[in-house]
Amino acid sequence: MGPAELLVLTFPQETITAEAAQALVKLRTAGDIRVIDSLVVTHAADGETTYGELADFEHLRGIVGDGTDELPLIGPEDAQETAELLAPGTVALLVLIEHVWAQEAAEALRAVGGRIATGVRIPPEHIEEAVRAAAGR
Repeated sequence: MGPAELLVLTFPQETITAEAAQALVKLRTAGDIRVIDSLVVTHAADGETTYGELADFEHLRGIVGDGTDELPLIGPEDAQETAELLAPGTVALLVLIEHVWAQEAAEALRAVGGRIATGVRIPPEHIEEAVRAAAGR
């Protein structure tokens, strides 16, 4: 297995739109990632928090599949922690992914006794800022 990562994707409305789910499907079908598990967390405008699998949402069922290929690794504790970060009237999609593209590198490292110990996600805007700063020297 390649490196895995938990992403929390937030949206400024109370539901995941079909277009947002379609973006996830594109990543999955490109073969770059494997979705290990996912969970939708909603923090309603009235303060109520709910969560459910993508397949629990009727308007997303045909887009994302039935979820039978996912492992149940994201749970209620993750949903509650995420809900505390959400503004009322917003929704988050928690996605646990495997970086399939890195699987061969991980296997090669393990074969010689190494391992991927950690990783740091750097937001694209930070990279762009560093590039602009370097170009301005």
